[in-house]
Amino acid sequence: MGLTMERARSTSIRLEPLTLEDLPAVLDLESRTYSTPWSEQIFRDELAADGRTYVKAVAASGVLAGYAGLMEVGEEAHITTVVVDPEFRGAGIDTRLMLRLVSAALEAGARSLTLEVRVSNAAAQALYRRFGMAPVGVRKAYYVDEDALIMWAHEIDSDEYAQRLDAIAAELGE
Repeated sequence: MGLTMERARSTSIRLEPLTLEDLPAVLDLESRTYSTPWSEQIFRDELAADGRTYVKAVAASGVLAGYAGLMEVGEEAHITTVVVDPEFRGAGIDTRLMLRLVSAALEAGARSLTLEVRVSNAAAQALYRRFGMAPVGVRKAYYVDEDALIMWAHEIDSDEYAQRLDAIAAELGE
């Protein structure tokens, strides 16, 4: 089955915990995605740290289609990364990764969710807005070559937010 066919079938994607064994594929995708990619040591440190959740999206062929991470700090959860291979974009993988991260945040007792996103990344900003996140500020030169928009969602433990998540999951057929 080719990548195009797999991309069209988001149901063929499974989400699993990210492990050290995944680092070669993660580092490859990271370097193809970012002008200033995370190093292997950063990933190793993140995977070893307490209060972290890292998940990968795996295609039926075993190819890494994406990955995402979360840092839990008390009642706040910080999304550290969400990456989907360009070959798999448009299949809802980013949304499925976000649902998994938000679920992990809620399980950890978070009431708020935050992240930074490139000011030029309109597609990612639209995804995060779908999850109730709103811009609250800018971090200058956060990505070295570009500013970051800081986004937050509060009261993610509310019934209203649970309804939002249920609606998103229903759109994906989950």
